[in-house]
Amino acid sequence: MKTGTVGIVGLGLIGGSFAKAYHVAGWKVLASNRTERVLEFAKIGGDVDDTLTNDNIGTCDLVLLTIFPEASIQALKGFAPYIGKKPLVMDCCGTKRVVCEAAFPMAEEYGFTFVGGHPMAGTQYSGYKYSLVDMYRDQPMVIVPPRFDDIFLLDRVKELLSPAGFSHFSVTTAEAHDRMIAFTSQLAHVVSSSYVKSPTARQHHGFSAGSYKDLTRVARLNPTMWAELFLENKDNLIYEVDTLISHLAAVRDAMEENDKEKLIDLLEEGRRIKVEIDGR
Repeated sequence: MKTGTVGIVGLGLIGGSFAKAYHVAGWKVLASNRTERVLEFAKIGGDVDDTLTNDNIGTCDLVLLTIFPEASIQALKGFAPYIGKKPLVMDCCGTKRVVCEAAFPMAEEYGFTFVGGHPMAGTQYSGYKYSLVDMYRDQPMVIVPPRFDDIFLLDRVKELLSPAGFSHFSVTTAEAHDRMIAFTSQLAHVVSSSYVKSPTARQHHGFSAGSYKDLTRVARLNPTMWAELFLENKDNLIYEVDTLISHLAAVRDAMEENDKEKLIDLLEEGRRIKVEIDGR
């Protein structure tokens, strides 16, 4: 596997996991982080070789922005005059429209290459201490390129991301990404957070198994990050929340009316859709 230099802005769960994966793959890892203590810890542990600065960012083959969307935009504005033509710059944010709308024109103005990205992997925890060297291995990666006819750029992206070990890549637009992610990720966090607010949740011990664990895992979220992501994608997420409320209301109405046949129909509809989606 070809080696090089990667620059990482932000050493939380996402950035820390990238740092560990690229370090193990033999790459030189440069990083910056809001909290100096975390950066120094990563250096002592060997995952980071040096601090990412204006002076050395242009030496990178790949620069990953692994912080919140607005913070990513501000970081890119600061680094933009110093990046140059060599690095490929990619964000790893959970929404794509806001970042791409700011980053694509910036890349054109300063002459560097920017591609939107979203690694479809993570845990319910946040912070560098929870980062994993294999978190991205065999997981999907979503790419939002500035153009869809540049095969060489997509090949370059895949090669530069190879140390992470992604299983496959999906190429889409920022709009399509945000519409889909509202359903597959953001709605799940809304439901999980809302579900555990039942007073009954505090009494569940001894009465819960896999269903409870599956539904509540992501309630242990980062509130600041997810609030920002929700608001940036509120048009799509409100649609998904409203759709869910309508289906919940239908179940509630069937129970209130003691309409067993209606309830069976509603449950059968969900079962059938799940089977169709899974292909089995």
